Amino acid sequence: MSADERITMSTVAASPLRNLAWIAGALATSAAVVIGAVLAVVFAATVVVVGFIGSALFGVAAFALRGRKPGKPQADDGLIEARNVGGHSWVAYGWNERP
Repeated sequence: MSADERITMSTVAASPLRNLAWIAGALATSAAVVIGAVLAVVFAATVVVVGFIGSALFGVAAFALRGRKPGKPQADDGLIEARNVGGHSWVAYGWNERP
């Protein structure tokens, strides 16, 4: 058998396996592309949902802060502030600063 015949025989024998490997590679590549596209859509949708939840949270917080009214200062009705320091002992604050 000459060298030319061996090359021809090995090429013919490897050709179906080479075609099968090429088809398997093409199928694996297309499967990877499809899976990557699906994952990209899923993660993009996740980012959108997180954005909606965050904006809803900020909206609720804005309504909560807007609804809170500042306390009105209490009118001076002649009473002084006193705290019980134990037993029958009381301490009064601010009585000497009154007009």
